[in-house]
Amino acid sequence: MGEGPRRLRGPRGPPSPGGGHGVGKAAGTGARELTTGGSGGPEDEGRSRDGAVKMVRRSRRRRLQKFTGLCRQEEGLRVKRSCPSCGPEPGGEEKKGRGNPISVQLFPPELAFGGRRRCLSKSVAPLLAHGYRRFLPTKDHVFILDYTGTLFFLKNALVSSTLGQIQWKRACRYVVLCRGAKDFASDPRCDTVYRKYLYVLATREQPAVVGTTGSRACDCVEVYLQSSGQRVFKMTFHHSMSFKQIVLVGQENQRALLLLTEEGKIYSLVVNETQLDQPRSYTVQLALRKVSRCLPHLRVTRMASNQSSTLYITDQGGVYFEVHTPGVYRDLFGTLQAFDPLDQQMPLALSLPAKILFCALGYNHLGLVDEFGRIFMQGNNRYGQLGTGDKMDRGEPTQVHYLQRPISLWCGLNHSLVLSQGSDFSKELLGCGCGAGGRLPGWPKGSASFVKLHVKVPLCACSLCSTRECLYMLSSHDIEHHPTYRDLPASRVVGTPEPGLGAGAPQDPGGAARACEEYLSQIHSCPTLQDRMEKMKEIVGWMPLMAAQKDFFWEALDMLQRAAGGVGPGPSTPES
Repeated sequence: MGEGPRRLRGPRGPPSPGGGHGVGKAAGTGARELTTGGSGGPEDEGRSRDGAVKMVRRSRRRRLQKFTGLCRQEEGLRVKRSCPSCGPEPGGEEKKGRGNPISVQLFPPELAFGGRRRCLSKSVAPLLAHGYRRFLPTKDHVFILDYTGTLFFLKNALVSSTLGQIQWKRACRYVVLCRGAKDFASDPRCDTVYRKYLYVLATREQPAVVGTTGSRACDCVEVYLQSSGQRVFKMTFHHSMSFKQIVLVGQENQRALLLLTEEGKIYSLVVNETQLDQPRSYTVQLALRKVSRCLPHLRVTRMASNQSSTLYITDQGGVYFEVHTPGVYRDLFGTLQAFDPLDQQMPLALSLPAKILFCALGYNHLGLVDEFGRIFMQGNNRYGQLGTGDKMDRGEPTQVHYLQRPISLWCGLNHSLVLSQGSDFSKELLGCGCGAGGRLPGWPKGSASFVKLHVKVPLCACSLCSTRECLYMLSSHDIEHHPTYRDLPASRVVGTPEPGLGAGAPQDPGGAARACEEYLSQIHSCPTLQDRMEKMKEIVGWMPLMAAQKDFFWEALDMLQRAAGGVGPGPSTPES
């Protein structure tokens, strides 16, 4: 906020495309108007200066509340609805009859950022944004793309408190980085320290060449420094090629850019990131990827990548894999039998029972969601990140039976997250795997099954991701981009009663009994009462119960644990 008044002096007006946040302009204008008012006598000079400083600070505070919608109440962080075009009310007080401040959980759009200790705060929303399409956190900042192709650059977003936890800076600024953007990407690793550059896929008007009339729109890839937003590199493609998605794969000195065309074909080019900041130009070769060369009939609709593998989803719901290192291949498939180090781009087809809608790709594990809302996990399970209730690796897609119809799925280095919706339309966040460093709020020891995390989720949360420092949730609403699941045919439901049998017996009557016996055996093997309580909480997460039932059992176990002298996972626990 200190930079706003210095950088944005001038007449009041709408923010410029490359300028700062409207808060800085309002504060600077108000300060100038107040300090250049009428002057008093010499004996009142010191008193007038003190009064002017106080008025300036009060004016800045009022304008900050008006443009960001933030106000501090005794209950905590709240939001009030106000029109940005209206001026501040006299005295800065709310008029009677306008209602009380509304909770941040009640309405979109917003971008929620949770630290590692269950704190939840919201960003300063770009006033010019037309809905939130996607976002990407980098080392220092956060980038947001709206539905009109405007890419916003939220500057100085994260600060560290005295306790060491990461919090959202209430008075941060945003800048319009560029317009006409289709997609953007950065280093696919979960640690944002590697995300030095931002690759933006955009459309730009190119001037007419000799022998032609008029300009043409061409797709290009622009590379920006994430720290400053400065463009350091640009490559332009022929006007006949139109792309819709970009992902990155590989190391910095051999960074491969994968570009998906509107026709479902994939092209790739290789750049050396270590030389992008050097003032020179060179030619890069755009080539058709092997998955589109060897399987020309496939029409790819979506890509996902990490540092050493790439996943493709076709229009028919098929999934194909590229794995570039033997270690990751072994973790994903449990063997090196079909791995060819000389042909790492050879696509591998995954065997799946239904059409896949979307996926999440971690370092050495992955998650898939099919058209019936079922979740399938595969890969390394050393920390329980597959959510199967054990720590056994899976070399093929394995269904997580107690979870279905997720809103969003995310896989990280050694943990996984699922955003789901209850029958009452409330949202909840579930997680499994490693809980160290606050990865799973409320479960510092981690869990081998998906458990409900101690995070209050906004009602319109639609996507999420996690980095080394923070948990991010994007809250927005778009009726065209919500997954529509089909009802699973009764003949394919495992463990449900046959139709027409009344109260009938399940298809696998002994399966539930054997599972309960195994659960009791695990509880009995725990040495202390507190360990048994924790194990019981995990078992509740494994069981196919409704969200309200799981909440009831978890709260009851917390009460019993506190009554027995243990420390429950309530808000008073600092480690949670």
